[in-house]
Amino acid sequence: ALLEESGGGLVQAGGSLRLSCAASGSIVRINTMGWYRQTPGKQRDLVATITRIGVTNYADSVKGRFTISRDNAKNTVYLQMNSLKPEDTAVYYCRAENGIWSVSTYWGQGTQVTVSS
Repeated sequence: ALLEESGGGLVQAGGSLRLSCAASGSIVRINTMGWYRQTPGKQRDLVATITRIGVTNYADSVKGRFTISRDNAKNTVYLQMNSLKPEDTAVYYCRAENGIWSVSTYWGQGTQVTVSS
């Protein structure tokens, strides 16, 4: 399976961006999908995840500002980011689990989000 991200860019603090990630290729069943972010020299951290039935989980730092959603028919996950802060600046990666009895994990190539103060 291939994950293709879009929607990153440069925005001023307080602004909004919407990230999208579409899975394609050899898809059996896309289970949990999520967004992670990474800054230089640091580990990749969870931002938000969503299960196939819509159960969500958020990092404390983004609760109330970010919303994750998905479209199962399109195998696509979205991240609506509002009230962005400079500390949200990072490369954002999409992650998806594919399979039923044997599950494989896939990562997107990453999309840069830069929030200026």
